[in-house]
Amino acid sequence: MINKTKFFMDATLNICSTLDIETALWNCLFYLKDFLPATHMGFHVYDYELGITETIAMADMSGGQTVSLKNLHDIDVRNDIKENWVQGVHCFDRIGDLSFLRATAREFGLSEASAMIMDLMLENEEVGVVSILDEKGTPFSDEHTDLFKLLNKPFGIAITNALRYRELKCLKDVLADDNRYLQNELTGSVGKEIVGADTGLKGVMDQVYQVAGHDSPVLILGETGTGKEVIANAIHHLSSRKNGPFIKINCGAIPATLIDSELFGHEKNAFTGANTMKRGRFERADGGTIFLDEIGELSLDAQVRLLRVLQEKELERVGGTEPVKVNTRVIAATHRDLDDMLKKGRFRKDLYFRIKVFPIMIPPLRERITDIPMLVQYLVQKKARELNKPIVSRMAVDSVDRLMAYDWPGNIRELENVVERALIKNQGEPLDFDLGPTGKTRKECSLAYPPDAQMLNLDQVNAAHIKRVLGLAKGKIDGHGGAAQLLGINPNTLRHRMKKLGVPYGRRNKRQNS
Repeated sequence: MINKTKFFMDATLNICSTLDIETALWNCLFYLKDFLPATHMGFHVYDYELGITETIAMADMSGGQTVSLKNLHDIDVRNDIKENWVQGVHCFDRIGDLSFLRATAREFGLSEASAMIMDLMLENEEVGVVSILDEKGTPFSDEHTDLFKLLNKPFGIAITNALRYRELKCLKDVLADDNRYLQNELTGSVGKEIVGADTGLKGVMDQVYQVAGHDSPVLILGETGTGKEVIANAIHHLSSRKNGPFIKINCGAIPATLIDSELFGHEKNAFTGANTMKRGRFERADGGTIFLDEIGELSLDAQVRLLRVLQEKELERVGGTEPVKVNTRVIAATHRDLDDMLKKGRFRKDLYFRIKVFPIMIPPLRERITDIPMLVQYLVQKKARELNKPIVSRMAVDSVDRLMAYDWPGNIRELENVVERALIKNQGEPLDFDLGPTGKTRKECSLAYPPDAQMLNLDQVNAAHIKRVLGLAKGKIDGHGGAAQLLGINPNTLRHRMKKLGVPYGRRNKRQNS
């Protein structure tokens, strides 16, 4: 006589032995075959609204496998299931006769098999169906069904866990795909070639390449709108931490009362409204980089706790007592004069020297005027895509000259706004830029275009500018006073660009001018 208690315990251990539903099903089949006729087992789910039966796992004597075999039933089959199917255990001499499992049976070559099918219930809700099949067609007895009923709850838990596990894996895959996409977007925002990397930002990029391979803190200095975040992105993506997270936080945009929680996290019930434990930005950046933008806005109290993280590589969440180890690289940025803040006691000296291991100063746009034609070309393409407008390739004759003669107090951010405004206003004519009522130039541009020119495309703007600078340099490219020096560009890079734009130089230029 079968000991039902031992049978239940042993079968349950096999059913719940693993989250891999196909393995659990196989283990269970091997155990049950000694008590009832069984050569195959399956888990199935029926969607009453859609009328779809999905087989999610099958097992035979050779092993188990997860599947996603879906069968859409016609209206007659759906009505038959809805009206005539009674929850419980059902035995059938031939599974091929069952309308809702006929296709599955055919798929696995089991149309002639006998079957015992049980609806799985948890908390009075149907969660799925488990089937035991015998390919020899042996009928199932009342004793078999009594044993099978004992396992309803273990099977119900197993299929519920399997479905949730599958959902979590899908979510994980989605998150991983989103992460890859975001990393690609971040890489794209940095750009495989930062605009001006060989010209106005060459000195900055030389420093980026020097420090990227190390974990030393970096302090990026520069006026608002100069692109400090872009440089921080570049450092991260050129470092060994590039596959880790890049977490950014604007220290000036978070209230002083919340900055500790945002940076270092908090424990559950640490304060009113803290209903769950929350990891801070430093923990989220573990193994990667945290970018503290506008670090000069941090309160003195927050500066003390930040200093501890930098020194000890550990933090304490708000309301916590246990230190949390973190391995996070810090890149800070500010437009403020930290030296002046030191004198006034508004920035801690110990923190200042801790973050200023490798300072990088980004020049304002007015000091890299030669980059403006390239920046305009890049921004026109970028903003046209964002605005879903066609790219305007032709520009008003003196438009770029006026941009190059402007002081740009808002730097690249202001230039971006000017380009976006021009594209919004554009009705198909050559692109012109409105600097607004305050957009007064600092000087009249002395490098005028030919008076008979009507319009130029962006490549022509670049070519014309290079030609004018070559004229000032009397055709000289290398050395002191050469066009490369005037443009702030490597001579080889200049030659490559001239070749691409069809600007003659060297002997070709002399032949053309003779």
